[in-house]
Amino acid sequence: MLVPTELFWAYLVAISLLTVTPGVDTLLVMRNAGRGGLSHGLRDGCVTSVGICCGLFIHATLSALGISVLLVETAWAFTAVKWAGACYLIWLGLSSLRQAMARTPANADGASMSSAEPALVKPVSTWVAFREGLLSNVLNPKTALFYMALLPQFIDPAGNAFQQSLFLAAVHFVLAMAWQCGLALVVVKSRRLGVGQGVKRTLNALTGGFFVAIGAKLATQ
Repeated sequence: MLVPTELFWAYLVAISLLTVTPGVDTLLVMRNAGRGGLSHGLRDGCVTSVGICCGLFIHATLSALGISVLLVETAWAFTAVKWAGACYLIWLGLSSLRQAMARTPANADGASMSSAEPALVKPVSTWVAFREGLLSNVLNPKTALFYMALLPQFIDPAGNAFQQSLFLAAVHFVLAMAWQCGLALVVVKSRRLGVGQGVKRTLNALTGGFFVAIGAKLATQ
């Protein structure tokens, strides 16, 4: 093992608690899992999770190379990343709110076609789902701060810092993928059990409001 056993188990506990704590990543995966039709929901949620988790390796690499420290200590660079992340979160939030306010098509009898919704929703490409997850993670300065502050605590100074950082990020990758894909499966299963259009609108509205609020708070900090 690249990391000493006692450090590894301490890291595993800390990263597990962080992974299951609800946040932007959790809501983004749930939103994307419920965005497409039933046949595409699980795929979109899992691909979004892959994008999010790939961002962990970027943060781990920057942390190991010391770029994260430089970024945080350079006011203009940190501000630029913060504003980019804030704008992206607000854009995601507005997209969710737009979906929440979209009218449900009706059939010939004037009834809601929520039961036919999967055929009416245009699925997004795999690249779009991956890109949303990756950008959400990479443009989140709080993730950079977390990796800069937490990761070094679990790295053996006598070993290779870069290899240890990537190893710990890989552990985080596995845990986060398992958790987020499980959430995506729950969302898809809930739709198969007949969760209506109203619930989907509510989820989109709550998710959109959360993204906009977090983005605005991030921009004003």
